[in-house]
Amino acid sequence: MKRKTSYKECEWEVIMYLETFKLPINQEEKIIQSCESRHKYIDNIYPCGIMSENLFSEINFAGVTVLYGGNGSGKSTVLNLIAEKLRLNRVSPYNSSDMFNAYVVACKYKMAYDDEGFEQRVPNGSRIITSDDIFDYMLTVRTNNEEIREKEAMADDKLPDLKFSDTIKLKGMEDYEALRLQLLAKRKNISRRGFIRKTAGKEVKLNSNGETAYEYFDTKLKNDTLYCLDEPENSLSPKMQIELVKLLETLSHYCGCQFIIATHSPFILALQGARIYDLDETPVDIKNWWELENTRTYYEFFKKNVKYFER
Repeated sequence: MKRKTSYKECEWEVIMYLETFKLPINQEEKIIQSCESRHKYIDNIYPCGIMSENLFSEINFAGVTVLYGGNGSGKSTVLNLIAEKLRLNRVSPYNSSDMFNAYVVACKYKMAYDDEGFEQRVPNGSRIITSDDIFDYMLTVRTNNEEIREKEAMADDKLPDLKFSDTIKLKGMEDYEALRLQLLAKRKNISRRGFIRKTAGKEVKLNSNGETAYEYFDTKLKNDTLYCLDEPENSLSPKMQIELVKLLETLSHYCGCQFIIATHSPFILALQGARIYDLDETPVDIKNWWELENTRTYYEFFKKNVKYFER
């Protein structure tokens, strides 16, 4: 999908669909007891204990809201709670449990209001996109291309026999496909390559993993939609992460999209207008991107080695 990536003469028009989301950290003991009363024994209380540990009870959203934190901080968990509570579309399955479902029920949210004072609804097509979706897409494309190449080889072998053999007599539906291929092969204006392509199909162009992952976002992200993105930087090189940032800024500032993103990429953290929740803090705090440990680590490293860049 081709979009303008420069709207310098336009003003931002940030659209909000989701305004707040409340996590039931003060009800966790009650949730656990309720599940135990139904199942007698529970060996895993996830997600209880994660958000309550760093006193993370409420999110007030912006046009772009970022959940930042290290592994195990709960950023992906919160994203999945939001996705399940709002019943967002998802491709890759999420391993939920009775405890997780009970936690989702206890979560509360409030939708924003539009310019005319009407309560927003979750837009059709809103979804959560995870790194598994990207990997599955790339694997599917590669698998399909391999199958097409196998069909191409088979079609190349069949062409001479089909072209010069006697016409197949149609006795039943089982002969239909063979007759169709033979009539195609006997056309005077069809080349060997044309026959193979029409028989086997056309391969999907597959670039590098980073370029293919970026193309996935460029194709799948639509205007006027709410998206949860779980670590979208996976599979993307730094250069392609910057391209993704440009795409997300365009969609959020000018195309009516709202994003909730779990990430630790310094490039995505620097999204213009993003509200960043630092889940490594207790209690969870809102920070500027340049104040976060991840970005400070990069900064200190390059500052220490700046002489190598200024030769």
